[in-house]
Amino acid sequence: MVRDVNLYVTVPNLFRCPISLDVMKSPVSLCTGVTYDRTSIQRWLDSGNNTCPATMQVLKSKEFVPNSTLQRLIQIWSDSVQTQNDLRVDSAAHSVVTEEEVEVLVKEMRAQKKKVDHLSKFICFAKESEKNCEFLAKFDGFVEMLVGFLDGDKDIDFLERVVRVFAMILNKVGDYKALRLLVLKQNNDGSHDCLSSLFLVLKQGRSVNSRVGVLKIIEAITLDAESKQMLSEKEGFLLELVKLISLEKDPSLIEASLSCLTAISMSKRVKIKLINLKIIAELRKLLTGGQNASVSIIEKALKLLEMVASFREGRAGFCNDAACVEAVMNKVLKVSSEATEHAVMILWSACYLFRDRAAQDAVVKSNGLPKILLLMQSNCSPGVRQMSGDLLKIFRVNSKFDYRLSSYETKTTHIMPF
Repeated sequence: MVRDVNLYVTVPNLFRCPISLDVMKSPVSLCTGVTYDRTSIQRWLDSGNNTCPATMQVLKSKEFVPNSTLQRLIQIWSDSVQTQNDLRVDSAAHSVVTEEEVEVLVKEMRAQKKKVDHLSKFICFAKESEKNCEFLAKFDGFVEMLVGFLDGDKDIDFLERVVRVFAMILNKVGDYKALRLLVLKQNNDGSHDCLSSLFLVLKQGRSVNSRVGVLKIIEAITLDAESKQMLSEKEGFLLELVKLISLEKDPSLIEASLSCLTAISMSKRVKIKLINLKIIAELRKLLTGGQNASVSIIEKALKLLEMVASFREGRAGFCNDAACVEAVMNKVLKVSSEATEHAVMILWSACYLFRDRAAQDAVVKSNGLPKILLLMQSNCSPGVRQMSGDLLKIFRVNSKFDYRLSSYETKTTHIMPF
């Protein structure tokens, strides 16, 4: 059993690492089929061992692969435990909270600085209606109080509840410029305690909802070049965002991370940092993730890839990754009109505008020409049709493509719009 905020929980043995006996954070499987936490098995192998710790079999290979299925099961279990705990605390605090009682609770929190049960009552109050969320957002000094709680506090459970309240009323705050000034306020020593607390929840938060809440808050305050630069220069922040778009993570967390990355990745400086963090490889994994990636995730991944590939280094990284070019080509049809727009723009820029031969070859090898013809005859936008035509012109220039293209055109009769 493990104890989690006064709630005792039995951990399924399947979720425990055979080495550390702790719940696995990043389960990976050896060639023997036994799964371990990545950190524990890496330490075992780095110590010079060449056997499987559980079976003591000699390893034919020391390579290991992520156990994505188990990772998702652990995440679902962890979220359910957190939800049960939240419901237990919330139900203990839950009663019909009136606006007058909210005023009293705010005064008490300002005086006593920190009361988890009061935050639970705010959560219950906000859950009741949009009107209640707006009441909290517009209540004099309430937002400032929440920001104040983020300023220097390191109690992760308390911070998660602050973020949860914050995220619930975020759409009702209105003045994001004032919020940006509050959250990104610099201390005399040059530090940003609020930002550090948000980053702590993002890295160590037990609830997916609180981590998604952090990303929504950060996206909301990313309003200008200064805020984008400040966030991108926060040590470890970009790396954490890139890690969060792994297919092993919760879909809502992946989607929020992609949105946040898109919001802060306008400058070339940030894009270069992302290239160095292997963002193109991670986006390729999302695009080839099959049913694990939703339409919304595919759209956001393509949008971010379009931004990253809009400058020289990013374009080179994309064009030299044939699997990524093929993945984008495969998303031209059958996803959504928005995904089509982004995918065609990426291919048009690489193959037509900058005439990259590696990208052109990858498109042809992935049977891309028939797909472009299908797209031109579908119910696509004028802009997509024009870019598709430009792409075909490029491939016509090379005579070795002419026969294949002409042959396919004569066989094409009727195309159903997607």
